[in-house]
Order: sequence, then structure tokens, then C-alpha cells
Amino acid sequence: MYLHPLTAGLPMAEREWLTRHSELRYFRRNETVLEAGEDTDRVYCVASGLLRVVARGRTPGADFTSEFIRADDFFLDLGLPEDRYRSTQALVAALPSSVHLVSVAALRELCARRPEIALRLLGLVAKRLALLRGRLRRVSTLSSGALVGHVLHQLTQLAPVHAGGFDKRISQSMIASYSGLSREVVNKTMRAMEQRGLLRRDAQAVHVPEDFALTDFGALPDDQLSTA
Repeated sequence: MYLHPLTAGLPMAEREWLTRHSELRYFRRNETVLEAGEDTDRVYCVASGLLRVVARGRTPGADFTSEFIRADDFFLDLGLPEDRYRSTQALVAALPSSVHLVSVAALRELCARRPEIALRLLGLVAKRLALLRGRLRRVSTLSSGALVGHVLHQLTQLAPVHAGGFDKRISQSMIASYSGLSREVVNKTMRAMEQRGLLRRDAQAVHVPEDFALTDFGALPDDQLSTA
């Protein structure tokens, strides 16, 4: 069984061994996969769907989504120092998702046998940390309109439905949680984009132009997005 691109090049016997130390589970939209403060002995590899990593707020509605975990990506909160760890963040299904729950002990054993797997794993973690730092910097420096535009563009890659569109089940509350803005600001900004022809909705998706928003490697001029 296929688990993750990291293991795709392993001999069949090793992949089957890792599969025996894994469990495939299905989670409904908005179902909690792992709660903050919960002890676990699993790494969470997304087979399909989309998960979000959530820092719980002190009051209802104050949760902050720090990142999304898409298909062929994984969630591991604190590295692999022990066979069990306590998650500092929650993991929630943003869309209906199938997730491989892989034994931490088995993955550590595999990394010990295959140092190249450990190095690739560290490389993926470092890349995600760099992307997270960049996103937090944008949250603190961009106008609300530019920030919402960037998030919508990201969602076309994280939860694609059609060319230029993302799954309509990604709610404005999720977008607000990910952008660090209030739902009211997100709603106002998206309405303004829709009025200007920068955003279109249909029964399955929210569509945005492919080149209208921020990416991780460049920025859209502020005058192309409405600020709130």
C-alpha cells in the first residue's frame, strides 16, 4: 500500500512492513483527528482530503489555523525523539479525509535503517517551517485584502476542484482562522472581490484568477485587491 512519496522508492518488503504498522482511517469534515494536549504514538499522513493544524484559542471562535496538511503530506508535531509525543496543536479535517496513522516507533526504526529517509524527512520539516515563517510574516505585514487574496490563491492548490477554483466546503470561518482576520473582514473582502469580477462561485467551487493573488514567491500589487 502506498503511504507517502518518501517511502515510494523502498523495496516492497519494507513498504509492506510499514503498512502493517499503519492504520487507514476516515474523518468527516470538521471532525477532530488529534486534540491539542493529547498523547499519541502516530504520525498522520494524508491519503486524500485536507487537514488543518489548529492552535486552540481561549474563547470560542478564537482558534488559529497555522497550516493545512494536504494529500501526500504529514503531520508530526515535535519530531521523533520518542515513540510517543504530546501534541501542542489540534488536527482537524477541513474536508472529508482519509489518513494513514503510522506508528512513530516503526518510522523511527525505518529512519535508523534508512538514513536517507531521515534526511528527506528533516528536509520536508525544514521546508514547512520556512513556509510557515513566511506566512506568519505576511499575516503581520499585508493589508487585509492582499492577505485574503493570498489565502484564496493557496486554497486553489490545497483544495482544488476545477482550474482556478477551490472546494466550496472551505468555509469563510476557516479562511478567517487561517488568515488571522475576523470572519466579517473576510466576508467583506470576498464580496468586494466578487463585485469586481475577481471571484466567482458555482455549486462546487470558488473560482479566482490564477495570477491575481500572492504566492510564496511573489506578491500582487495592492491596487488589484480590495482592502477592508
